Amino acid sequence: MTPLVEAAPAKLNLALHVRGRAADGYHEIETIFAFTEGGDMLCGIAADGIGLEIEGPFGAALAGESNNLVLRAARLLAERAGIAAGAALTLAKNLPVASGLGGGSADAAATLRLLNRLWNLNWPKQELAKLGESLGADVPACVWSHTLFGMGRGDQFGTLMDGHLHQKPVLLVNPGVAVSTAAVFQGWDGVDRGPLQPELSLPALRAARNDLEASAIRAAPEIAMVLERLRVQPGAELVRMSGSGATCFALFESDAKRDTAAQAIAGERPDWWLMATRLK
Repeated sequence: MTPLVEAAPAKLNLALHVRGRAADGYHEIETIFAFTEGGDMLCGIAADGIGLEIEGPFGAALAGESNNLVLRAARLLAERAGIAAGAALTLAKNLPVASGLGGGSADAAATLRLLNRLWNLNWPKQELAKLGESLGADVPACVWSHTLFGMGRGDQFGTLMDGHLHQKPVLLVNPGVAVSTAAVFQGWDGVDRGPLQPELSLPALRAARNDLEASAIRAAPEIAMVLERLRVQPGAELVRMSGSGATCFALFESDAKRDTAAQAIAGERPDWWLMATRLK
């Protein structure tokens, strides 16, 4: 039986404005989600039960987890669909864990999309995204897996003006440290610095922010070093931290400039993780 394959693209926050803290403790945000051509990869075939094998360069970080987001997504979909179908799933974990790239959320979203096909459910993406809300705030956006303007906890979506960043070269860099999303949000200074313009253009993005950068840098000072190295690379058009960190990214004017920057940074810091890719 030929396995079904589903990509789990890395999620980037091209900008992230924190507008306030809600009564339930969650933060109200405005963000521009984007997704890259690179990321994790999931495959699956029909089986009697639901099982998961994890491989890839960061697979060991998830070893022994019996209730990770992939398994939770699979069990939730089977329960809500009212079926007893199973699947043997294999996840190639190519993205660092706890890195601000939405890896776990992207994996859960890929699970919902793959099993929707494998089990012939034919649910529209709207239903899968709604189901994903209970798995995590980023899961609905990752179900759609294309550029979106996010509001609320990041699970509500508004209109985004197109700025033609499709296939924009991007370099992702992580200094090899994991940061706690909860701790970084807790460290936010509580100052609302204003709304995010829902426009996908370089001028608008340059005027935007990631309001979690300061808190993340306090937790992991290496993030400031990554941002500094990216900012001095020729051809870098936008440099920012993604999500709650620690991964940072730079959009480049060409593949060649991106690749030259990747080579330079890898030579300086062979201990850092890099991915040269493009925006979807």
